Amino acid sequence: MAGKKKAVAPGGRQAAYAARNRAALVKAGQEVLAEVGPSATIEQLAGHAQVSPTTIYKYFENKEALFEEAFNDAWGNWLMWASQQKAPGDHLELILDTGRKLFWARKTHPFFAKMLHNVLEQDPFFIIKADRGEGAEVFKRLAAGGLIKGENFEQRYLLWTSMYAGLSRAVFFTEELSPAEADAAFGVGLSVWGLSEAKIKKILARKLVLAPTA
Repeated sequence: MAGKKKAVAPGGRQAAYAARNRAALVKAGQEVLAEVGPSATIEQLAGHAQVSPTTIYKYFENKEALFEEAFNDAWGNWLMWASQQKAPGDHLELILDTGRKLFWARKTHPFFAKMLHNVLEQDPFFIIKADRGEGAEVFKRLAAGGLIKGENFEQRYLLWTSMYAGLSRAVFFTEELSPAEADAAFGVGLSVWGLSEAKIKKILARKLVLAPTA
């Protein structure tokens, strides 16, 4: 005899419905970022999602808020993949491996790479803004553990993020640099953190695990 289905509270159904709608809009936002970029209009977003602009405003304050969440969701998924695909190493090496892997996103995450191309074309510092300070916390912990220099942290971190955004733009938008060339420049930038030449050489010699996504 089949068991009785557990009753779902009306509020629970409404919350689940809203969550599904929001998730669908985030997915549509990612597709528009990959096809057009953050300059897309609210009408283009609505047309792609097959909803009215009013529906978008029901869930997001404006298109910028939707694009930010869409990019952050894709960024979070990429970071999860990058942190899982790893070779043995110390904490600093593993963190920096993750940063280096981004340069190879065309190989491992083609759709995400299209998003990167468009957002970096229209806003060179989009990645820095999307980070929401999480990267700074990671590097503060590295500094607290003595793995990198912590003096004048804010200035060092500003130089570091500006360098990283510039390299990402050179790989994904202007295509001035190949992933390998960006990786070498990444090593030069590590001097900001007071790492020795020997340590930097060891970091760059590490083979990255770049298993493509399905």
